[in-house]
Amino acid sequence: MEALHIHEKDIEEQFIRSSGRGGQRVNKTSTCVYLKHIPTGIEVKFMRERSQSLNRFLARRELVNRIEKLSGQLTPNDVKINRAKRQKAKRRKRAQLKYGTGQQCLKGTTQEDCHCEERSDEAIS
Repeated sequence: MEALHIHEKDIEEQFIRSSGRGGQRVNKTSTCVYLKHIPTGIEVKFMRERSQSLNRFLARRELVNRIEKLSGQLTPNDVKINRAKRQKAKRRKRAQLKYGTGQQCLKGTTQEDCHCEERSDEAIS
């Protein structure tokens, strides 16, 4: 939080009664956490767990992630997504080269100019 210059005094925190699963305990206790970052106006409402302290932690983490996205910095999740995109593009390129989807031959020529298939037929006969 310090790296993004987020201070505790800039966060408004409220505890609300949760809804949904959890039974009588959820209905009687205020386990839902509502956070608002005053300078940016970002609001987070978190009620995933039955524990208030765990929801506080998760809500703060979500708030930091949203502020990171807003600031334009690369988040760890963005790094994972970019890595997966690069791997997928690399696999797609290899598949095109291997199976010849009509784009290019292994030697870089177009499919019409390629003689790889004729040579493989001659070698069989």
